[in-house]
Amino acid sequence: MRKYSIIIPVYNRPEEIKELLESLQSQSYTNFEVIIVEDGSSVTCEKVVEDFSSKLDISYYYKENSGQGFSRNYGYERAKGDYFVVFDSDCLIPADYLEIVEKHLDRQCLDAFGGPDSDHPDFTNIQKAISYSMTSLFTTGGIRGGKKRLGAFHPRSFNMGISRPVFEETKGYILPRMGEDIEFSIRIIEKGFKTGLIPDAVVYHKRRTNFSQFFRQLHFFGRARINISRYYPRELKLVHTFPAMFTIGIVVAIVMSLVNWQSFQWLAWLYAAYLLIIFLDATIKKGLIVGLLSVPAALMQLTAYGIGFLTEGLRKITKG
Repeated sequence: MRKYSIIIPVYNRPEEIKELLESLQSQSYTNFEVIIVEDGSSVTCEKVVEDFSSKLDISYYYKENSGQGFSRNYGYERAKGDYFVVFDSDCLIPADYLEIVEKHLDRQCLDAFGGPDSDHPDFTNIQKAISYSMTSLFTTGGIRGGKKRLGAFHPRSFNMGISRPVFEETKGYILPRMGEDIEFSIRIIEKGFKTGLIPDAVVYHKRRTNFSQFFRQLHFFGRARINISRYYPRELKLVHTFPAMFTIGIVVAIVMSLVNWQSFQWLAWLYAAYLLIIFLDATIKKGLIVGLLSVPAALMQLTAYGIGFLTEGLRKITKG
């Protein structure tokens, strides 16, 4: 009997799976299995998985495309472990990850848990800038794994573990995509299970490799937040409107400055000061190049999310 079952849904990303499996091969804690769920890919990772069959306790399944939520359920149904751990295929896992989780669960029993994400030294400067914008307290990143939190911790599926009883009670994801992990976490908490952040259980999350991909991803995240409000209206909080307000403010500043620059230049200076803070903080933490790239990354994160949030919100109002 394995203690942990690691479930990884994948769609057309064999090279990412190879790097992820290489990182799992180096785990200091070894009582785990790996389940790869190929979600209808046209470019499969089956050959990659075969290369690791003598190095890991690994299983490979191919199924028709149904979205990452239902693909995780497919893996859960076949898992043998006491805990089911989900990673995104674009993650790298530090060698002591499972050891950290095991020690934490020995001290504090949790029904569901998660950890933060960070950037790896080998990531490109753009990936590091994207990682900064997604984890910084100066954007919306502070919600993704800080040690001090308000309310119950909501694990996210790029780095998420649940106990077998959680799956047996909840039956897993009810959404295939578009905020599926947020909905799942809400339901876990509502059923009375104990959730918690394991601060040192960090994964290296590659995310997107260029800004255009990043924009599309964050636009989808903005839409997903509205989608969750269709199921849990109370979960749409004021903090979630910040990117939308930020985006509207930029539009207002541009339009009104064309009409009367003197009256609205203060708004432009306010945005400039905010972006300067982003640049200085990222430069101190990540270096000059990443600091420079973090400014467009943060702008893209907030505006893409804001546009997605606003367009999906309008769709909800007009069509339900």
